Amino acid sequence: MTADQTPAPTAMLRQIWKLKSRSLVIDSVPLVMGIVNATPDSFSDGGKFVDPQLAVEHALQLAAAGAAIVDVGGESTRPYSEPVDADEEIRRVIPVIEGVRKSSDVVISIDTSKADVAAAAIKAGADIINDVTGLEGDPEMIQVALDSKAGICAMHMQGSPQTMQDDPTYDYVVLDIFEYLKQRKTHLLSAGIEPERICLDPGVGFGKTHQDNIDLLAGCEKFLELECPILIGHSRKGFIGKLIGDKEAERDSGTLAISLLMAQKGMHLLRVHEVERTVRALKVLAGVGGL
Repeated sequence: MTADQTPAPTAMLRQIWKLKSRSLVIDSVPLVMGIVNATPDSFSDGGKFVDPQLAVEHALQLAAAGAAIVDVGGESTRPYSEPVDADEEIRRVIPVIEGVRKSSDVVISIDTSKADVAAAAIKAGADIINDVTGLEGDPEMIQVALDSKAGICAMHMQGSPQTMQDDPTYDYVVLDIFEYLKQRKTHLLSAGIEPERICLDPGVGFGKTHQDNIDLLAGCEKFLELECPILIGHSRKGFIGKLIGDKEAERDSGTLAISLLMAQKGMHLLRVHEVERTVRALKVLAGVGGL
C-alpha cells in the first residue's frame, strides 16, 4: 500500500456534552476519562485506593496528567464480583468526590448503578452519572438524572457482573448493541432527558466473548450514527492479555494501542487507568495528522 492509499482516519463528529454545571466540547481529539477505583476488589487496581485520601491524591494526579474527567467508583463490576449495598458504596465514594472537588474543578463522574449513590455523589460535586446498567438497574435512576441535570453515560451490558461472562451470545454483536443503545437513547429522551446530556458506551468486556470485544472495536464507527458522544472503556481488560498472548503481562501498552485506534475511528471519550501516556500519545497522533 502506497502513502496515497493509506486509509484516512474516521472524522470525529463534534459533540457538546451538557453536564450538571458546564459542558464539554469534544472535537477532533478524544477526551480522556481517568479511573479512580475506591474499592478493595476491582480487577486491576483493587485495594490501592481504598483510603479516601489516597483516592483523592490519585484523582488529582490524573487530572494534572490531562484527564478531562475522573470517574469515581465504589463497587467493582469485574466478572463475578460481589455486589455492594448503597450505604457502603456511598461511604467509599463521597469523601473522594468531596476531596477532589475542594481541590480541583476537574469534571467528576460517579460510576454507579444505584440512584441513592448517584444523588449523593451529585450533591457532593459530581457532574456525570456513569451507569453500567444503562440506567435500567435502578428504577429511580432516571429521576435522579432529571432532577440533577447531570450528564449521563448509559452502557450496554448483557446480564449482570455476576453472570455476564457465563455465556454471552449475540446474532451480530455490533448491530445488536447498536440497536440496544438506540433504544436506550429513545427511552431516555422520552423520559425527558435532553439529548445533549446523553453519552453512550457499548460496554467492552461486559457480557462479551473475546471475539465479541474484537468485533465491537473493529466496527465501532457504527455507533457514531447514534449522534451523541461515544465512550470506550477498554483499559487493561482480559481480552488485551489474550491478544498479547500472556494473561499475566502488563496491559497498558495494549490499552494504549487500542486507545489510538479508537481515536482514529472517531470515538469521543476513552476511559483508562494510565492517563498521562494516553494524553501524550493522542497529542502526537494529532500532531502528525493521524486525527
